[in-house]
Amino acid sequence: MKVAHHNVAEKSNNALVRLEPDLRFCPLCHECGQPARRVHSRARKFVRDLSFGERRMILQVEYRKVLCASCRKVRVERLDFVDIHQRVTLRLAAYAAELCRRGLSVDAVAHHLGLDPKTVKAIDKAALDREFGETRYEGLQRLAIDEIAVKKGHRYMTVVLDYDTGRVVWMGPGRQIATLDEFFGKMPENVRTGLQAVAIDMWEPYIASIQKWCPQADIVFDLFHVVKAFNKVIDDIRNEEFRKADAAGKETLKGTKYMFLKNWGNLKRHQKVRLNEILDLNQRLNTVYWLKDFLAHIWEYHIPGWAKGAIAEWCSVAREDGHPALARFARTLERYQYGIINHCKHRIHTSKLEGVNNKIKVVKRVAYGFHDLDYFALKVKQALPGRVSDN
Repeated sequence: MKVAHHNVAEKSNNALVRLEPDLRFCPLCHECGQPARRVHSRARKFVRDLSFGERRMILQVEYRKVLCASCRKVRVERLDFVDIHQRVTLRLAAYAAELCRRGLSVDAVAHHLGLDPKTVKAIDKAALDREFGETRYEGLQRLAIDEIAVKKGHRYMTVVLDYDTGRVVWMGPGRQIATLDEFFGKMPENVRTGLQAVAIDMWEPYIASIQKWCPQADIVFDLFHVVKAFNKVIDDIRNEEFRKADAAGKETLKGTKYMFLKNWGNLKRHQKVRLNEILDLNQRLNTVYWLKDFLAHIWEYHIPGWAKGAIAEWCSVAREDGHPALARFARTLERYQYGIINHCKHRIHTSKLEGVNNKIKVVKRVAYGFHDLDYFALKVKQALPGRVSDN
């Protein structure tokens, strides 16, 4: 190309440069890259370039449509400084993508460059897709899998984390069997058979998909999710005891919800005194609180036989109390005890994903929410590339 004309408007911030084909050079087909000897027609389009000082640079590009002998079609000539489908130069696109990479929102970048937010988003998404679009399966040995809420109304995405490096490997909409099937189905067989352990919560669709695709991998259930599930049982029983209590008992139990849910070490001195008084007065709540502490202690065992025995003891105490909710939870614990016992062998959990979830929330806040889930997944991968594995 050659500069045919340039003009700086005095009363605006625009500078115009008109570019024309340099006839000393043969045009190349943008599809196959082969020289094209015959020109079919000419066309023009306006393209934004990097600003020059306070001036917004606008290029009026005249380009040729050529008859490509290799493609046997009419093609647009290749231009090294602009994509034929874009209205911005490649260097402006690279600058916009870099600003997005540095944490600026699409709206902020659009305002700074004077571009449409949709244009900036398309630029950023294309750059991310080139770098993170293809799922990288290499080096995977231990995974952590959990879901995150992306929209109101129980809209979830499944997040797969490389436990050893902290890299977000994959994200997919939903949390059904088909969601993880898509991930494992595209995984190379040698990687799939080499997986050692997967940390998840007690969610049946995840369990079914893991057992289907990589049955040799040990499933490890996370302490946080199990205790969280038991906390719901505790709160239900506390509310039930509150309803049955007399006036004095109601006054004693009033406002104690979070005392029962917190760990003993996190309670303040006056809270410990009050909780001890309640536990001395109410045998059932005393049993429930003891079971809560003992449940967390099970994950501290390193020997499978001891962990199995502790689970059996926990279930025995829960059944002796006679409360239906405790009996149901005991059955659940026995059903999924294999995943708790596997923690003796693999000291992994999904708490790493809790930190990941916090970073994902930051990504969502910067973007004021995402309507394009593919773009959202790419932004999360960019924000959480992981570190080099120690293995």
